[in-house]
Amino acid sequence: MIQISSNFDGGNISCLSCKDPFDIRLSIKPDGKADFFQWFYFRLTGGLDKDCRMTITNAADASYTAGWEGYRVVASYDRESWFRVETEYKDGQLVFRHRPAVNAVYYAYFAPYSMERHADLVADAAQSPRAALTMLGKTLDKQDMDLLTIGTPASDKKAFWCIARQHPGETMAEWWMEGFLARLLDEDDAVVVRLLDKIVFYVVPNMNPDGSRRGHLRTNASGANLNREWESPTLEKSPEVYLVREKMQETGVDFSLDVHGDEALPHNFIAGTQGIPGWTAERDMLLTDFKRTWQDINPDFQTTHGYPVAPKGKANMSMCASHVGEAFGCLSMTLEMPFKDTADRPDPIYGWSPERARKFGASLPDVIWRMRERFGL
Repeated sequence: MIQISSNFDGGNISCLSCKDPFDIRLSIKPDGKADFFQWFYFRLTGGLDKDCRMTITNAADASYTAGWEGYRVVASYDRESWFRVETEYKDGQLVFRHRPAVNAVYYAYFAPYSMERHADLVADAAQSPRAALTMLGKTLDKQDMDLLTIGTPASDKKAFWCIARQHPGETMAEWWMEGFLARLLDEDDAVVVRLLDKIVFYVVPNMNPDGSRRGHLRTNASGANLNREWESPTLEKSPEVYLVREKMQETGVDFSLDVHGDEALPHNFIAGTQGIPGWTAERDMLLTDFKRTWQDINPDFQTTHGYPVAPKGKANMSMCASHVGEAFGCLSMTLEMPFKDTADRPDPIYGWSPERARKFGASLPDVIWRMRERFGL
């Protein structure tokens, strides 16, 4: 007998019918107190050696329907290795087929990153002598807002901030963080040792613990899209942003990277802040050189495809990158990664994957090192 369940950390699905393995009907639940939905994550049991055909019936009403074009669902038997399965978006429905090799299999929009794995990530990092774990405060669901400070703060050091997963369904952002942190905490890494002579890294691996645990795509427990809260966050609606912004004001910000995922575009790219009032020609050159340097260091990054550039003075100042760039006069950017495979270097089995996201995150210190003179290091 086929059974569908999602009552676990990050789970999201409603089962409409599963009597016939070849006609399993499913529906994605919207974020609590908001209309966003696209993230799904569930377990199918009883599928061993059965041709299972699953249909997400409300795919046409999802937040980003362009995200379904050319997309393939990820599946896993052990929740460690995630592979892609045959998927088709047709007539407003997302249909995917799979013949499980074991009795229980997990399916998701992208490889999940649970709050338990997050707890392991920060606990492991806190064991390093170069890292300090701080709880900035509590979320609305009373979860910890974790900040990792890498390096020893000093008045002559730069403050480099990296945050991820404002949108909880963009789990590739925390996989990226896993690789980035592993690199920063490698005591045998000569590049990082030299960077830490000049920089303190302030890292928030997960900006939205509540949405992550609840299985949301885009919002926190109050239904707030955190990446639209940076002008005037409150402890009642968006404590996550409020707490991080307060800490930024304490430390200052000389560099900021906000790590995300994009549903529609099959590329890794940077969105800059050219639309802020304080944008300058000097910052434009720094952004261009930063992107070109990352492309040279890691071919998974590219500079051809991305979002349209807003004219100066037309930026959405409620967004993190724009607010931070204007408030601190620094290079502030949004990094986007795909839910789909990358068109630039496709992988027919895994697509864009946790392992590739980790390696991508691990390459950032090399970009900073290459540009150390430009950053005044």
